[in-house]
Amino acid sequence: MTSPLTVDLTGMAAVITGARSGIGRSIAERFLANGADVVGIQRRPAEGLGDRYTNVEADLADPAAVREAAETVLREREVEILVNNAGINLRHRFEEFPLDDWDAVLQLNLRTVVELTQLFGRPMLERGRGTVINIASMLSFTGGFTATAYAASKGGVGQLTKSIANEWAARGVNVNAIAPGFIDTEMNVALRADETRNRQIQERIPAGRWGKPEDIADAALFLASDGARYIHGVVLPVDGGYLAR
Repeated sequence: MTSPLTVDLTGMAAVITGARSGIGRSIAERFLANGADVVGIQRRPAEGLGDRYTNVEADLADPAAVREAAETVLREREVEILVNNAGINLRHRFEEFPLDDWDAVLQLNLRTVVELTQLFGRPMLERGRGTVINIASMLSFTGGFTATAYAASKGGVGQLTKSIANEWAARGVNVNAIAPGFIDTEMNVALRADETRNRQIQERIPAGRWGKPEDIADAALFLASDGARYIHGVVLPVDGGYLAR
């Protein structure tokens, strides 16, 4: 889907976690189409993104691997944009939620976001410019069901975004988040296949459809642009109106 939004990111380097598929890949494609050089950090390489895309393989659930990946990128590039997109959702009833699974969700969805934002953010602060975009969730606002670890982590991402923005806005670094609604990605295949839940979801969305990864990518492109220079600490729902219903 062609985006009506165009932004000049020529010569800028963007790091995106989880760029292999879904929302992360769509953001990578948008940034590349608008001139950025993109580095994707994830366990498996993304293919078919062209010469200005570089893959750094890392297990983002491993703090040592996170630090090594960031150091590898920073040795070679001045990074202007960081998109913390990678995440997981492990579902259990709360009374039966295995604590190992709880820790795994919080590790990837929140701790890794904290560490990557520190590692890439420090050079941004030194230069007095930069952009951090975190991928939050509707569950940053609502509780969900059988997703307590995910909701806790994404609620944390929302509050983290606001808190960092309070400290960094006056120092030239924009920190914001996008909260996707129901997006047609691999994570939601089961929901899409459930005829009853699929119908209920679409009836709840004022726009009348599931979102596409490109909808999130357009929001990320805007937040990476100079047009968002006075936007700080926002958790932006991109949900077709779901939260307003």
